Amino acid sequence: MGFFDRLFKKNKEKENTKVAEIAIEEICEENNEPKVEDLPLENKKEEEVENKSVEIVQAIEENKEEPKEVKKGFFSSLKEKLFKSREGLFGTLKSFILGRNVIDDEMYEELEDILVQSDIGMNMTVKIVEALEKEVKKRGIRDPKEVYPVLKEVMAGFLITEGNDIKIEDGKLNVILVVGVNGVGKTTTIGKLAARYKKEGKKVILGAADTFRAAAIEQLEEWAKRSGTDIVKGVQGADPGAVVYDTLEAAHTRGADIAIIDTAGRLHNKNNLMQELEKIHNIIRKKLGNQNYESILVIDGTTGQNALTQAKVFNEVTDLTGFIITKLDGTAKGGIVFSISEELKKPIKFIGVGEKIEDLRKFDAKEYIQAIFD
Repeated sequence: MGFFDRLFKKNKEKENTKVAEIAIEEICEENNEPKVEDLPLENKKEEEVENKSVEIVQAIEENKEEPKEVKKGFFSSLKEKLFKSREGLFGTLKSFILGRNVIDDEMYEELEDILVQSDIGMNMTVKIVEALEKEVKKRGIRDPKEVYPVLKEVMAGFLITEGNDIKIEDGKLNVILVVGVNGVGKTTTIGKLAARYKKEGKKVILGAADTFRAAAIEQLEEWAKRSGTDIVKGVQGADPGAVVYDTLEAAHTRGADIAIIDTAGRLHNKNNLMQELEKIHNIIRKKLGNQNYESILVIDGTTGQNALTQAKVFNEVTDLTGFIITKLDGTAKGGIVFSISEELKKPIKFIGVGEKIEDLRKFDAKEYIQAIFD
């Protein structure tokens, strides 16, 4: 009898989900299997144990003999990950519009209030409402129930889709410079990117150029170990530019495909930030020549308009090529996605919708709209 078969049999005799969790730990110990939290990121058994435990709980609750096969991708569906935004902002929009009897100025004014409160921002809100009103008149729509799908189209139109891929070219060193303030999930995002590219067969090297923040180097070093990638580091307080130079030198020497560079994100002194990023840019440019590189800003999706302010500052001091928005699974608003994309005219490259490596997803505007509106 296999490991998971014995796991299911043991849990069939239990009466609640808490006991099911205890049973999982007991069997892991009996069979000298590592616990889920002790498994390395690349070990797929973590996901297998997690999925199987959910099946067990469902089978117990529904009094089934055997758990049915779980539909592939169910637990990682974007729609489920964006539940808070779908039920929050976009659920409110839908119920508001469908609850109207007439299309009038009052409807548009109340719609503006809802959008502003959802982190879309005043400028973006005005653009959306004006575009919606124009489109409704153009189509001769009189029934409010027909307005919601038009709103969906209008908002989708404000998401920039061109250039939303991080293009990795074979035979070249591809450099990804990652910037962002402390606390947005920058280091974790770098680790997930490294693991993603390593899984795709790329040779990745990390550069720990955030020498300002305590423990930043150690955190990135841990991600390097977990993802099986190389890392170049200095000591806390060292010159970030020197770390970047050493990283690129090592990348060339070791034949790396991708160099991902972490940087400090200090907004309290814009001049220092500008000088530091300008120095780093010059070092990269000297190494790459005319070859383009990615300069990605990581943004916490739960911080609303503060994130937009950060984006504007960073865009002033470095030529951003796009954004990664993290923690979108933790917000019931989600409007910042539209503000960032439209106001800065830069694409969203990835979105973070959870803690697992696979929860850092390439941003697909069509998929995102479908997940939050339906």
